[in-house]
Amino acid sequence: QVHLVESGGGSVQAGGSLTLSCVASGITYSTYCMGWFRQAPGKEREGVAAIDSAGGFMYANSVKGRFTISHDNAKTIAYLQMNNVKREDGGMYTCAAGGGCQGGSWLSSVIEYQYGMAYWGNGTLVTVSS
Repeated sequence: QVHLVESGGGSVQAGGSLTLSCVASGITYSTYCMGWFRQAPGKEREGVAAIDSAGGFMYANSVKGRFTISHDNAKTIAYLQMNNVKREDGGMYTCAAGGGCQGGSWLSSVIEYQYGMAYWGNGTLVTVSS
């Protein structure tokens, strides 16, 4: 069974930086993706960034140039480096993972439709103050 545990959320001022971590255990797929999603109060969950096991990555337009997704050498921890944070970046950030995922088209679907994301963490809250 795959387990995902997020950490690193907290309060940050607009313009500041924050790094989120997602530790995954139990992943046995040869190819897989991990993604970061967020949900602000009263809004639907949206994809933020995704990375596949080969190191390919993709971002939502709203965070391009500001956020960076990466993973550790063992590819069991996914990081989301958030720079120049904006008020609209606040919300519950949740990590997800799914197998058989690789390449740009799949990564786009992960962000757009949460496609293939079979496992989800409980989330970590990011609060942005002005």
